[in-house]
Parts: sequence; C-alpha cells; structure tokens
Amino acid sequence: MKKWLLIVAIAASALSGIAQAKEWKTVRFGIEGAYPPFSWTEADGSLRGFDVDMANALCAEMQVECVIIPQDWDGIIPSLLARRYDAIIAAMSITEERKKRVDFTKKYAQIPNRFIAKKDANLDFTPEGLKGVRIGVQRATTHDKYLTDNYGRSVNIVRYGSFDDAYLDLANGRIAAVLGDASALEEGMLNRPGGDGYEFVGPSLTDPKWFGEGMGIAVRKQDKALTEQLNRAIASLREKGIYQQIAAQYFSYDVYGE
Repeated sequence: MKKWLLIVAIAASALSGIAQAKEWKTVRFGIEGAYPPFSWTEADGSLRGFDVDMANALCAEMQVECVIIPQDWDGIIPSLLARRYDAIIAAMSITEERKKRVDFTKKYAQIPNRFIAKKDANLDFTPEGLKGVRIGVQRATTHDKYLTDNYGRSVNIVRYGSFDDAYLDLANGRIAAVLGDASALEEGMLNRPGGDGYEFVGPSLTDPKWFGEGMGIAVRKQDKALTEQLNRAIASLREKGIYQQIAAQYFSYDVYGE
C-alpha cells in the first residue's frame, strides 16, 4: 500500500511539474541595452543585438510571447528578484557568487576577456607594472572582481555604469586601458571610427574562477520550470542551426565554444 501511494505521489509531482511548465505563456527578458554586440539601444529607444535576437528566438522555440525590458546593469539582478522580468539575457557570466542569488541556464555563449589600450601604450600587466595605472571596468562585473582580486592595491580601478563612459574616458586619456569581453570591446571601440588607434593588449583571460562557465540566462531560483524550458530551447536552436545563423550576424568566430 505504501509503495502504491509513493508511486502515485511521484506521478502527481511529475504531472504538477509539466503543468507548471505550461503556465509560461509570456516570458519577459531583462536586457542591458548598452553592451554591443550583445545589446545596444537605437535612437528610437528600441533594443537590438545578439541577446535581443536570442531572446526572440528562444520565445519562438518555446511558443511563448516575448517581452524585452531594458535594464541598467547595476540593478539587473535585483530587478529580476523583484519580478520586473522573468529572466536576464545580458552577456552575464555564470559564477559561483551569482549562483547564490539566481539560477542559470547552461551557457549560451562564451567570450575571452581582454584589455584594450592606445597603441604603443606599453603596459606591463603585473601588479608592479600596473601600480597607479587607471583601468576602467563596468561596475559590479566579473572584470571588476578580477582586477580587484589580482591587482587590488596596485591598480587604480575606475568603475563605470556602462562601457560607453569608459570608452570616452579612454579616448580622452583619463584612463590607460579598459577590461571587458573581447567581442564587446571590439564592437564598442576597436571597430568604430577612430578605433584603429587602439588595440588588444595583455593576456587573454578565461579563468573560470573569475569568469565562470560561460554566459548564461539568469532565472529566479523558484522558477525551475522556466530554466528547464530555456535549456531545452537553447539546445534545440543549436541543433536546428538557428543559433549559428543568429551568431554569424554578430561574430566572426565561434561564440559558443566547446
């Protein structure tokens, strides 16, 4: 009798999970809108970029309505937890620290992290070599933590709300370098008018201790069904080649990795 009741309970739990998964008719994505090529804001206020296209493709695959909500980076996780939207797709690295607050899907992209500086800057990327040097990062990112942990008392870390402000200060000579995702730095600075005066410098950084397991979609911990649906959708888009078609519009290399 007890065994039969256990089987019934397990079956009921499974059916409940299926029912919960089907409750998602609309998925609202929080997107930064200031981190090309992942996302940027057009003059009319609309958002474009890889993350935007991925969000729309994921919704189409899950057969749900898609809503895109712009959100500044500083408040992006708090706004998720406050239910302003249901998921974050914003080039967010999967890290142990962030996992304490949110769940993540499996990675949907992975980019090396680099420094950019003016050509012939001749920076020495050691704690001694960077002593007193002003380096820009986006506030509260993995790049911020990497610099703090590895160069903390040597380098002068300048924190910005968006990379656009960091690029402006780099151009004006207020900082010597910027650390960020290689693709974002390439799109946001190197490939733009005047960008030929700058270049990647220093090491290529991928250590999972600071940069995580790749970029994932963040979801509230209680929304397990949504995380599972998104994981299935990511895998399906890759199997169908849709992911590769989207990525090819923004990257000249494999943005997913192995």
